[in-house]
Amino acid sequence: MTKTAAAQLRTGGYAILPNIFSPEETDGLLRTIESVEAGSANFRRSQDVFAIRNLLGEVPQLWPQLLTPQLRAVLAELFPGQTPHLVKAIYFDKPAGSNWLVAWHQDVMVAVDTRLDLPGYGPWTTKAGETTVLPPREILESIITLRLHLDDCDATNGALRVVPGSHRHGVIPNDQHPVFTPHAVTYAVPAGGLMLMQPLTLHASNRSTSNQPRRVIHLEFSAAELPAGLHWRERREVICHPECSVAE
Repeated sequence: MTKTAAAQLRTGGYAILPNIFSPEETDGLLRTIESVEAGSANFRRSQDVFAIRNLLGEVPQLWPQLLTPQLRAVLAELFPGQTPHLVKAIYFDKPAGSNWLVAWHQDVMVAVDTRLDLPGYGPWTTKAGETTVLPPREILESIITLRLHLDDCDATNGALRVVPGSHRHGVIPNDQHPVFTPHAVTYAVPAGGLMLMQPLTLHASNRSTSNQPRRVIHLEFSAAELPAGLHWRERREVICHPECSVAE
C-alpha cells in the first residue's frame, strides 16, 4: 500500500494512507497535546481554530509518540536510500462548526535559523523573531508533508481540497490559481490515517458544516541539506533502517 501511495504522490502530488496510527496511539497524542499549557506566541486560539506552531519545540514529548514503527516504515518508503529529517511540525484543530477556511495556496516558505544573502533564496520574512524564506524549487520538491488525522475527516469538517498534478508547475502565482482549481478533488481521511502531500500541490480547506472536530498533526520531512550557514529551524533527525531508533 505504501509503495502505491508513494507512486501516486509522485504523479498526483498527494495520496492517502489509512490505519497508520491505532486508536490508542491517536488518543495518546491528543492527551499529550491537551495536557500542555498554551503559554507562548506559538499557540493560536480562537473560536474557529486552535493551532500550535513549532509543535515539537513546544511539546517535545510528542516526538517519540509520533515515531512509531509504522511511521518509520512509511518514511523509509518515501525516502528510499536517504535519511530524512523533520523540518516543520504544526498542530491544527478546526472545532465543530468552525467558520475558518483556508484559501488556495502552496506551502512555499520554509523555516530557517537565520537570514543569509544566498542565490536563489528569497523573499525573506521575519515575524515574531522567526525567519522564513522561499527556497529554490529543488528544496521545495524535496519536502514531503504527512498530515496525521486524529479525527475522521471528510468534506463536512474541513477535509483538504487538492489539485492533482499542480505540484509539477513550480510556484504558481496567486492570479493563476483559478486556472487550476476547477480540477480540485476532496479526499476523506479516517482517524489514524495520513494524507501525503507535496508542498507545491495547490490545496485549500472549506468551513466546517459538521459537529465533528478536525484535528491534524502536520509534519514536513526532507532529506535535503541547506547551503552552508543555513539550517532548518525545527530540524529533528529520524533513523529509518529496520533496527531504527529515535535520534536524539
